[in-house]
Amino acid sequence: MDMGQLGSILPLILLVVVFYFLLIRPQRKRQQEAAQMQNSLTPGARVMTTTGLFGTVVAVENEDVILEVAPGIETRWVKAAIGRVVTPGDASESDESPAEEGETGEEGKNESGATVEREGGQDSSTKQS
Repeated sequence: MDMGQLGSILPLILLVVVFYFLLIRPQRKRQQEAAQMQNSLTPGARVMTTTGLFGTVVAVENEDVILEVAPGIETRWVKAAIGRVVTPGDASESDESPAEEGETGEEGKNESGATVEREGGQDSSTKQS
């Protein structure tokens, strides 16, 4: 193999290495962390499913988890559907929606006193004197 052939193969090899470190390796790490979290579920843990449903783990059976979503309402989910375990600090944050910039308050005014008009999906702000 001469230097010309090595020079043409080297960019391809570098591309494969970059894809491994930027895409494959982080994805594999996330999958391992998710599997570890799902296998460590215990009754009483507050969880959120991948679809956004909040519930409390009642029982864990092999690959299934029974969640109580409301008092007396229990549903069966596969462990893979559990997205994350919710800590008490996370629950209070999810209940309160953060105020978005430009959100209107009373009488169509935002925090800065500007009137916000909504036309065709776009906002136009005018300052009141």
